[in-house]
Amino acid sequence: MQGILQLQWADPPRALHGRALAAPQLDVWLETGPGQRMPLDVAQSRRAAGDLYALANRHVAVSYRAPATKVMSSSSARAVIDTIVPTGRVPQRATSVGADGRVMAAAPVLGATRWVTLMCKFADIESEQKPRAYFQEQYGNAPGQLGHYWSEVSYGQVNLAGSTAHGWYTLPQPRAAYLTTTNGKQKAQLSTLFADCAAAADAEVDFRNIQGVNLMFNGELDGNAWGGGACATLDGVYTCTRVTWSPPWSFANLAPLAHEMGHGYGLPHSDNSDGDSDTYDNPWDLMSDAWRNATSDTTYGLLPKHINMYQRERLGWLPASRKRTIAADNRETQEFVLDAASLVQTTHAQMVVLAMPSQPDPYKTVIYTLEARRRTGTYEAKLAGDAVIIHKLEDYGIAHSVDRDVPAATLSSNEGSMLKAGGRWNTPDDLHWVEVVSATANGFVVRVGPRPRSMSSPAPVLVRPAMVAASSSPPVSQPPRVTPVAAAADRARRRGCDVLPRALRLQAVCALMER
Repeated sequence: MQGILQLQWADPPRALHGRALAAPQLDVWLETGPGQRMPLDVAQSRRAAGDLYALANRHVAVSYRAPATKVMSSSSARAVIDTIVPTGRVPQRATSVGADGRVMAAAPVLGATRWVTLMCKFADIESEQKPRAYFQEQYGNAPGQLGHYWSEVSYGQVNLAGSTAHGWYTLPQPRAAYLTTTNGKQKAQLSTLFADCAAAADAEVDFRNIQGVNLMFNGELDGNAWGGGACATLDGVYTCTRVTWSPPWSFANLAPLAHEMGHGYGLPHSDNSDGDSDTYDNPWDLMSDAWRNATSDTTYGLLPKHINMYQRERLGWLPASRKRTIAADNRETQEFVLDAASLVQTTHAQMVVLAMPSQPDPYKTVIYTLEARRRTGTYEAKLAGDAVIIHKLEDYGIAHSVDRDVPAATLSSNEGSMLKAGGRWNTPDDLHWVEVVSATANGFVVRVGPRPRSMSSPAPVLVRPAMVAASSSPPVSQPPRVTPVAAAADRARRRGCDVLPRALRLQAVCALMER
C-alpha cells in the first residue's frame, strides 16, 4: 500500500491537583487518496519504520506479511506490517549512519516555516474567546511570542515569517456532529474538522507554501488538544500538511500550543526513566511536560520551555561544531566545556553523545546524551535547577531523561535528574563515566572517561635502569662470582636427594640429606 503517512498525537489539559493526567494517544494513518484513510497499528508501525516520526507527512510504502500463526477460531488472520519506507525524495542524511551508530533518518526543517491560524466556531456555540489580533500577535518576534521562541530554540535555523491568522469562521455543523464514540469514549473527527474549517476559510486565505495550519476552536473537542498532520482541499488542491487542533484551554497558553506545533514538526513525546505509562513526567522538555516549571506572560499564559538537544539535532538545528561524540571504544579521559542549551551563540559543545555498541538493527542502537540547562532567559528561568541533564535514546527515538535515584522518581525535576558540580554518573554497563567538574558562567566543565581496564594477571614492575657513565660501548652485566668450595657443596646437596628412588624423594627426607 502507498500513500502519505499521518501521525496524530492527543494531549490532555493540565491535570487538576490530586488527579492523574489522562493518558496520551497516538493515531497512525495512511492517506491513500482524497478522503481515503487506512488506520495502521502503532506498535507494528514503529517496528516496521525504525524511525516512524521522521516519515510523518511523507509519501511511504507499507508492506505486509502473513502472521506467523493463525487462530483457527477467527475467520481470517490479520496481516502484520513488515516494512514502512519512504517513496518520495529522501534527504541525504536519511540513509546515513552517524558516528554513534544511529540512523540519521529525520529530514531537516529549515528556513521560513509559515503557519496559518484558522479560527472556527461550532454552529451551536457563539462565543469567541480571543480576537483575531491575539492569534496574529502569537506569531510575533518579541520575547514570549512564537516567532521568537522557535527562532531561539532552533538557533535561528527556522522562523515564522509570513504566518497569519484568520477568522472567526462558522462551521457547518454543531459540535456533537464532529464527535464519535469509540470504546465508550468520545473521539474528535480531526480530518472532518480540518476539511470543514479550511473550506470555510478557503476563499480569503492563501495556503500556498505553508508549513502547517493551526486550528482554533471555540469549544471543547474530545478533552484533548491534537497535533500532527492531516489532508484537506486547500486552494483547490488536495494537500497533506502539518496541523494542530486547539480548544480554548490550549490556545490560551503558548506552552501547549507550541507542544502541538512540535508534533507538527514531526517531534514525538519525550519521557523520563521511571518506566510507567505517563509520558508527561519530564518537566525539562516541552515535548513531555509543557505545564510544569514554565514561565508565564500576562497575555500569552504559560510559555514553552525548550526541547531536548537530541530533538533539535533531528530537525537539523544543531550546528555540527556544537556536538561532541564519545566513541563506544573510547580509551581516553576527555575534559571540555558544555554550554547551556539555551545559549544561541557559542563556540563550545552543547550536546555530547555517549555512543554505545552498535546493534544489528541500527534503529535499536541505544545512546546517551548530555546537555546543560540553566535557569535563565524568557523560557528557562523556572527550571528545577542548573545542571547537566542526561537522556537515554531508545524506543525508536524517544528521549528519556535519566534519574540516578533508585527507584526513579515519578517526576524528573528531582536532584537525581540533575548532575551538578562534583556529581558523577556511569552508564549502566560502565562503558562510560561522566563527571561535572565545575560550573561556568554559561554551563559546566565536564569530564568523560572510559571504563577502567581489567587485566588477567598483574603486570611486571617496570624498573628503570640506573644511570651509568657514558662509554664507547654499553656495559656488559657479569654473573655473580662463585668459589670452587661453594660450587662443590651445592653439587653434593643436589646429589644427596637425586640418589634416592623417585618415590622416596619426599620434601622432609631431601631436607635432611641436604644439610
